[in-house]
Amino acid sequence: MTGGEKRNIILCGFMATGKSSVGKQLAALLGYEFLDMDAAIEADAGQTIPQIFSSRGEPAFRALESQMVERVAGKAGCVVATGGGTIANPQNIEKLKRCGVIITLTADIETILLRVGTGDDRPMLGQGDRFERIRRLMQKRAPFYAQADIVLDTSSLSVEEAARRIAARLQEAGFCGRP
Repeated sequence: MTGGEKRNIILCGFMATGKSSVGKQLAALLGYEFLDMDAAIEADAGQTIPQIFSSRGEPAFRALESQMVERVAGKAGCVVATGGGTIANPQNIEKLKRCGVIITLTADIETILLRVGTGDDRPMLGQGDRFERIRRLMQKRAPFYAQADIVLDTSSLSVEEAARRIAARLQEAGFCGRP
């Protein structure tokens, strides 16, 4: 953007679509601050996301997430990596849209499975068939992700290529100056 405050660039999408890694690269390209909402929530809570889910439950985590959205809405000039379910709350979407440009990163289920691995650090995957759990969650969240200003499939892109494509699309749409 020329003059005035720089709007935030909000990266949303399912887990393992590249929000954090692409977000860091994009922030560097654009000269923006980078903010990872999940990392900030963990720092504030003194617990990891899996620990929060385990000790306090998903509703408590979602409340912390909404509080973080409030903080983000008061900022400008940030690339923000949201948690995968952040925009499943319509109030969060509205607040984020007012302070920035929403970009949904997508990936196919096979790519997501490869990226998340087999660890237990993804509380939303729970027990059982991970492919089916991912498919159901993606289907449930699709209407929220579809509200983005820009959508980019990262399945076959490197982090650098995804960041460059987003920067180019932002420039084409007039959301930010030349990267």
